[in-house]
Amino acid sequence: MTGQLKLSLDWPRAGGTPGTRALIRVHAEDFEVEETLGFVADGDGEHSLLQIEKRGLNTADIVRGLSRLAAVPERDIGYCGLKDKHAVTRQWFSVGLAGRAEPDWSRLEDDSIRVLQQHRHRRKLRRGVHRGNRFRLRLRELRGERDELEKKLQQLKAVGVPNYYGEQRFGRAGGNLKGALGWLTGSERTPRRQRKSLYLSTARSFLFNELLGARVREECWQIPQPGDVCILSGSSSFFACDGSEPGIQERAAAADLHLGLPLWGSGRRAASAAIQAQENACIGAWSGLCQALEQQGLRLAYRPARLIADDFCWQFCDDDQLQLNFELVSGGFATAVLRELVLHDDNSTGEQASGE
Repeated sequence: MTGQLKLSLDWPRAGGTPGTRALIRVHAEDFEVEETLGFVADGDGEHSLLQIEKRGLNTADIVRGLSRLAAVPERDIGYCGLKDKHAVTRQWFSVGLAGRAEPDWSRLEDDSIRVLQQHRHRRKLRRGVHRGNRFRLRLRELRGERDELEKKLQQLKAVGVPNYYGEQRFGRAGGNLKGALGWLTGSERTPRRQRKSLYLSTARSFLFNELLGARVREECWQIPQPGDVCILSGSSSFFACDGSEPGIQERAAAADLHLGLPLWGSGRRAASAAIQAQENACIGAWSGLCQALEQQGLRLAYRPARLIADDFCWQFCDDDQLQLNFELVSGGFATAVLRELVLHDDNSTGEQASGE
């Protein structure tokens, strides 16, 4: 099982194996992430909306600190997504105060935490409600041909990358995925609620990556084919195309829409019977896992097969370094961008979460 997992987690790259190697996360400042909410605070309400900068800490560490300071249960604290530990991240949290006095949030601060903004808000933050994330990454000790790397940068900016779930979703050496498979196939006991949610998400992400990997291998992940599901850019709206719709290829080339692939769960699939048969064959070895996810009550959804990095720009430095700046929509992984660009060695030693 372990060998199979290692092989399965190495999904194909659209541009082939990169010819450049680099180090990432040598310092926390090499990996900066800032959430973009896409909305403004209400200005009133029972929730305190906080923008917090952290380094060397994960999202759960901040949740625990807010819970202690505000004297509220951790379940009353909301956030949009998990953020990397070995990084400098600026992230939004909501704290439900329900009539309590506003704490002195500055008491949360130390060398690892700064409170940047505070507003009142009427709703608890939920996972994925933010517009996206801005990234500022520094790659060090570049080894390879500069011209080849420049071509990859230009190509990535023009056409995007396969929208894989990042390696961190599956845990170190695939540990989260192994735990999910053990539980969902009945060989391990049911985990606690928080771990259960993580395992369900991990298993679903694995199946999506399997489906996407097959389309990348067949070089048909950018332009929807007749019978495929199309997702409108920047939206959760989707439709099935039968090949008669005008301008599908042009709209896909302009990134107005993307091929959509299933996030597994129960519900009626929108793709044609032929496309469904191809997808079933792709993940046939995992049919038991599919059934388990349906039995757990997950509902079918669709995710774009392509990830476009907005405002993508770069700068080469004199000391064999490359700085990247770009923005990804909510749910996009910076590591999905990096794996198309370079073979990277991660210098961090702490646990990693996603830049969701």
